[in-house]
Amino acid sequence: MNAARIEKKLVAGIKSFFKKSGKTKAVLGLSGGIDSAVVLALLVRALGKDNVTAILMPNTAITKQQNIIDAENLATELGVSHFVIEIDDFLRTFAELPWAQNETAKANLNARVRALILYNFSNSNNALVAGTGNKSELYMGYFTKYGDAAADFFQIADLYKKDVRALARYMGVPEEFLAKAPSAELWVGQEDEKEMDMKYEVLDELLPIILKEKKGKIKTEHRKIAQRISETIKATEHKRNLPPILKI
Repeated sequence: MNAARIEKKLVAGIKSFFKKSGKTKAVLGLSGGIDSAVVLALLVRALGKDNVTAILMPNTAITKQQNIIDAENLATELGVSHFVIEIDDFLRTFAELPWAQNETAKANLNARVRALILYNFSNSNNALVAGTGNKSELYMGYFTKYGDAAADFFQIADLYKKDVRALARYMGVPEEFLAKAPSAELWVGQEDEKEMDMKYEVLDELLPIILKEKKGKIKTEHRKIAQRISETIKATEHKRNLPPILKI
């Protein structure tokens, strides 16, 4: 996809969405990763820097200091108001719950606490929460339900990871965002590609073929991976849909 065309369409789409919603302000969680960096840059171009707020929400036991530095530098460079809210104390409160919590529950708390903070700001400032997920993650269910999936709109969820990278380069997002390994930082040492057990390059090659149901075009050496992707899409369908309403 042509990066210039993508940027133009997304900026126009953001402007249109906000005009229809009757809102002028947006807030997002800025992580130090490429996706949120691109979303921030798009918001600034569409709404103006004075209408955008970035909130950095590190878990100091997990979040790399360099990611905080990169995120703050980007917010400063783009001229947007930003806050650094450490989520450690919020997480400690959950340790008092009277049941054993497994590692998945503990990891997902990071994303869900961040969603609470974003919506607290949103409600307090008549702003909309911008989601930062991309299409590759969306279909793999690689997000936390009611965590980073909690948003009022998603700007780059129709872009594969490769498209986000191309857009970042075109828009002049600093190289450090492109160079680092993608990570949700829900636990120490987490990396997206290690957890999914595949490279984004392979995922982005196979996912469009699978979604268009043209599996005959999949190379022999990729068929097992394609099958795993298909199974994952099916297993995570509930994360992309509203909860079912039981009829009476």
